[in-house]
Amino acid sequence: MNLEELTTRLHTIRDRNDWRGFHSPKNLAMAASVEMAELVEIFQWLSEDQSRRLPTDQLAHAGQEVGDIVLYLLLLCAELGIDLEQAVRAKLADSERRFGK
Repeated sequence: MNLEELTTRLHTIRDRNDWRGFHSPKNLAMAASVEMAELVEIFQWLSEDQSRRLPTDQLAHAGQEVGDIVLYLLLLCAELGIDLEQAVRAKLADSERRFGK
């Protein structure tokens, strides 16, 4: 996954639709949270076992919500100057240090 390419494509969509004014860090964080809530809603009333065996349509829906979340996080990182790959690697290294490999 080329995060720079994805971010460039997102910025193209943003700029074509004149959405830049709406893409403040606050708004992007809130939008990611809303999309996360939509992902959670898919699993809301399922058992643990059912949550591991989603029907094809629900699995596709979950994938769409995950995509939305990741895209909003890419936009948020671009706005804040956060290198997403570096942030994820640093967090993973911290988790490995704290919880073992």
